[in-house]
Amino acid sequence: MTMITLERRSGISNALLKAYSVTAIAAPQHSNDELPIDAVIAADAHSLSAQLQTLRQSLFPPASQKGLRRFSSGEAAKLIGVSDSYLRQRSLAGEGPQPETTRTGKRLYTLAEINDLRRFIASGNPGPRARSYLPVRDVHEHLQVIAVTNFKGGSGKTTTSAHLAQYLALHGYRVLAVDLDPQASLSALFGFQPEFDVAPNTTLFGAIRYDTERRPLHELIRKTYFDGLDVVPANLELHEFEHATPKMLSEGRRPGDDLFFARIASALSSVDGDYDVVVIDCPPQLGFLTLSALCAATAILVTVHPQMLDVASMSQFLFMTSDLLSVVRESGGDLRFDFMRYLVTRYEPNDGPQTQIVGLLRSLFANRVLTNAMLKSTAVADAGLSKQTLYEIGRENFTRATYDRAIEALDAVNGEIENLINRAWGRERS
Repeated sequence: MTMITLERRSGISNALLKAYSVTAIAAPQHSNDELPIDAVIAADAHSLSAQLQTLRQSLFPPASQKGLRRFSSGEAAKLIGVSDSYLRQRSLAGEGPQPETTRTGKRLYTLAEINDLRRFIASGNPGPRARSYLPVRDVHEHLQVIAVTNFKGGSGKTTTSAHLAQYLALHGYRVLAVDLDPQASLSALFGFQPEFDVAPNTTLFGAIRYDTERRPLHELIRKTYFDGLDVVPANLELHEFEHATPKMLSEGRRPGDDLFFARIASALSSVDGDYDVVVIDCPPQLGFLTLSALCAATAILVTVHPQMLDVASMSQFLFMTSDLLSVVRESGGDLRFDFMRYLVTRYEPNDGPQTQIVGLLRSLFANRVLTNAMLKSTAVADAGLSKQTLYEIGRENFTRATYDRAIEALDAVNGEIENLINRAWGRERS
């Protein structure tokens, strides 16, 4: 047997490294050439799946479920938009949710307690000021549905979706994350391993299918360890929509049934009052799922890795998207969007060719390219080793400069998107 070890990187804890120190199983005595290729692939899939489950049990004991760390009073104050001294005064006066106090006197809040504080402070500040603490939408403000998409894998689409959903939840919005990618990477980031935790007919497919097994969306939504952030997980059954839709189109739809491009919008409308923002992680191909997501969206976010092959691929994606959406529009689809933006991801500012490509994109698309870029960072990659995002993992696991640079870039990107959301609602940025 061979021991595989991982090098310590950027302050990742010893516990994490121990969890990732795995023992490689000795190769079987017979050659894989003796087995059919489908059997070899199936065996590899089962082996990898079992190892991922073992890894999860090591990383998130005792129940193998993810949890969210507590936040310092300084972090809580920054998220709410008040001073740390204000929170200290409220705590000493016994007003509002009370934090956990460590033996050294440090005050720690859960995200649920932070959101309770938002409601407590907002209740004492009626009128426009309340919104600065509790930014949930009013009745006249429509649900924001943001489709994060690209034709090419590796563009940072899932990483963007996860961090955007968590940022909005951390800042007091009610968020639903929808994993529309059968590969289920977003689901895995939220602690759902598709082959173990996602049963048949519990993905979004259950709410948009064409037969009598269709279910209300609210039955498919799951709570997460992030207060205010729910998720609809994914697995391979989402592929069924790509096969069932052509059959439906050839046979004709039943009276009163939605066309394929309106089915996700119809499903989301049933939970409209429960959320402020929906973030959809689209699959990396332009199929019926992605088209339905785009037709449900009020905003589109296209992730772009600034490499020439990725940009060339995006060009084809845009041509195909335009052609298909024009057909949808001619068939009665509603294609009005509050905004469409390109987000540069995995950007290395000191890389000359990348800088040139970003300059090209800005010259072509002007303000449709977000001002801020998602920087390439070892902190994001290291957090991903334990299936965590940068908003989940503590600063103590990294060098200060690495963490601060990465979190500043993330906050700048997500804050810019938050500003676009508020502008779509007719608000001024609070």
